[in-house]
Order: sequence, then C-alpha cells, then structure tokens
Amino acid sequence: MPKLNRSFLSLARAALAAQTPVAIAAATILEALFATMASLGDLKIEVIQTISLGLAAGIVYFVALYLLEHSPTTRTALWIVLAGALLFRLTLYSLTPSLSTDIQRYRWDGRVQNAGWNPYALAPNDPRLAYLRDPGWAVMPGPEIPSMYPPLSQLVFRITARFLPGTVPLKLPFILADLLVLVMLAKWLQSYPDANYRLAIYAWNPLVIVEFAASGHNDALAIAAMIAALMMIKRRPGASMLTLTAGSLAKLFPVTLLPLALRFAAWPRKRLGWFALGGSALFTVASIWPYRSAFAQMPKIFVQYQAIWQNYNPSIYAILLWFSGHGEIAAGIGEGVVLGLAVWVAWRRIEPLRAAFLLVGAILMLQPNTYSWYLTWIVPVLCFFPNPAWLLLTILQFLSYKVLIEYQINGIWHFDPFFQWLTYAPFYAFLLADAVLKRRGRPASAALIEEVIRERAQQTI
Repeated sequence: MPKLNRSFLSLARAALAAQTPVAIAAATILEALFATMASLGDLKIEVIQTISLGLAAGIVYFVALYLLEHSPTTRTALWIVLAGALLFRLTLYSLTPSLSTDIQRYRWDGRVQNAGWNPYALAPNDPRLAYLRDPGWAVMPGPEIPSMYPPLSQLVFRITARFLPGTVPLKLPFILADLLVLVMLAKWLQSYPDANYRLAIYAWNPLVIVEFAASGHNDALAIAAMIAALMMIKRRPGASMLTLTAGSLAKLFPVTLLPLALRFAAWPRKRLGWFALGGSALFTVASIWPYRSAFAQMPKIFVQYQAIWQNYNPSIYAILLWFSGHGEIAAGIGEGVVLGLAVWVAWRRIEPLRAAFLLVGAILMLQPNTYSWYLTWIVPVLCFFPNPAWLLLTILQFLSYKVLIEYQINGIWHFDPFFQWLTYAPFYAFLLADAVLKRRGRPASAALIEEVIRERAQQTI
C-alpha cells in the first residue's frame, strides 16, 4: 500500500509538472469565468459581479502563471496559451461596452468626420450636430467639449465608423491591435526558456482581455506601435522612430520613448538621425493637417479637458496634490519627473525594454488620471520584467469599477479613497519589498543571465 501511495504521489507531481495539463486546466477555468461575465450582459449594471469575476480570474491567472513558470515548456502548451487568449477575447467581444462609454465617443467622432465636420472644432452638444445624434450620444463622455483623441486614432474612428457603424463592430481594430501585440510577443519570446509563462502574462491577463475585448479601448493601437518599435529599435532605429510617432498619434504615452529612439539613430551626429527626425516630423504634420481649422482653439480645449477630468483614481499624484494643495503643482512635478526620466534613459542609452518599463511605470504612478485600462500599457513589458507588484496592480484595478455603483445610484462620479488604498497599498508594499529583496540577496549572476537571455532575444528579431 505505501508503494501505491508513493506511485500515486509521483504521478500527481508529474502531472503538475507537465505544462500541457496545467495550461488546459487553467484555460478551462478562465474561459468559464469569462463566459459567466459575458452572460451578465450589461457589466455596468452587474458591476459587483463583474468585479468579483475579474478578481477571481486574477487568482486563477496568478496560479496559472506560477505553474507555467515552474514546469517544463512544451510546444503544445504554447498553442493552448494562444488558443485560450483568442477564445477569451472572442467570448467577450460580443458584449456592448458598458464599463466605459469611450467607444461611444469614438463612434461619434468617426460619424462627425464622415459627415464633413472637424471633431476638434465642435462639441457633440453643438446644435449644428443635432442631426447626428442617436442613442449612443446620450451616454458618451464629455459631450460639452470637442474631442481630445489624437489624430491617428481619429483616422481609425473615421474609417471604422464608415464601414462598421455598429458599437460592437467598432471594437474590431482595437481587438486586432491587441492580437497583433500577442503575435509580436510570441515571436519575440520564443528564444526564452520560459516563453509560455512570459507570453501568458499578456495573453491571459484578465484586465487586458476585459478592457480590449469587452470595452474596446483604443489604447491597443499605441501598445502595438510601442512593442513593434521596441522590437526593431536597435537594428532599425529610424523605422522605430516612425512607429513610435504613430503610436504617440494614437495615444500619447509612447512619445516618452522618442528621445531614446533618436539616440539609437545617432542624432545629431549621423544623417540617419536627421532623416528619422525629419520623417517623424513630416508624419506628424501629415496626420494633424486635416484638422488644422481647430488649431487655434486646442489650448482652450485642453484646459477644459483638465478641468473636467482630474484626480481620477491616481496614486502618487494624489499624495502630491495633498501636499501641494494645487493640481497644477502636482501635475507639474509628475510631468517633470517623466520628462527628466525620458532624457536620462536616452542619454544613458538604457536598454529599450527596461526604459519602457521605467517610463510607462512612472507615467502610471504620477499622472492625474489612472483609469483601469491605462494599466494595459505596461502589461506587455511585464512579459520581460515579470514584476509581482505590477502584475498584482493590473488585477486590483478591477476594484476601481466600484465607482460605477455610486454613479448609478446618485449620478456622482467619485472614487472611494478606501478602495484606492485597497488597490495601491498592496502594490507599493510589494514594490518596496521586491526592491529590498533584490538589493539584499539577488546574485549578480542572475541579473547577468537575465540580461544575456534578453540580448539573445533581441538578436533573433
């Protein structure tokens, strides 16, 4: 009997050590949770269940990552990770976005352009646009101000609204960009010994899946551009400049990596750097030129935007605001830190992936508004720097949707400080603990091995 027990335990350990059954089991449970979420229909009305399912998916996600990391990589498990990622997204794609109404603004801006108007010149509540109003108009954010979405996003809104006028179909370009990120990461990570674990960090991240497949946020466009640029920044710095410029014209955050790309292009010493800078400038001018009639009023629109949307679920910014008492000072400190960091990583020619990790992380910690979907910006970079604190924060961001409960009851949009503490206190505690542990006990050889692996991955592209 003892021999049978030992044999059973050996088989159990072997099953847990095999990546394929682990991947199948984790994917099955995650799909059940996402299917349950999809069955809720309106996620805003069922926000308590949505938060619970998101957090539950986060627990399964962490267990899956742990088991994938500590089991031998298999080719079959890779296909399960990819198939699961696609299945999860298809499961939520049919949902009409309700956790956020941003996509209604995308659709409106596209329809306004197709009707011959400039979305930067007229606010949705302008009487001249009354004939364009439909049920989506009533729930879009900021109907009192013109659009603030960058010009490349506006082009995508215009094309998509012309050929895919429905709200759900309008998610298509953003979910495709999300899948493009997945494909690029799969290619990039293939030389890593723990590639499946690292790929699952992005592929199975519940926040990424919900924000792009269910809510259809346009951030996926900029993320795809950032990852594409990072893949080629060392070998093709000029092309990476153009790609980062495109990403910045879709969502602003990749602009912080432009100085680093310019540095890799050897500007101002070499002609390549000047060609890259000139090409990016021409691309920018060509993108904004169709909207030139609104240039004069853009500063006023920006001031309006800042007055309406401020102090939305921030972390360090909230502390700076509390100390300074002035939003301009708090925002200025954050912008100064990010700008200084962008210049520093360029001057020191910091490894591009690490630079992206530092810059995007700094933006997320210091900006006045940190909506849950903003955390998707850093997830693909976590495939290379699987930091426990940041991974935890991407899951805890589901707590920020508690704001929808009060909003539906009394129409007040207010982030609960207690829930902000529940979100950010564990993050900063883990971040501090991780930094202390690495400083005290991490062998230099481990860091060296990690750097060698990363360099080999860069060379395969």
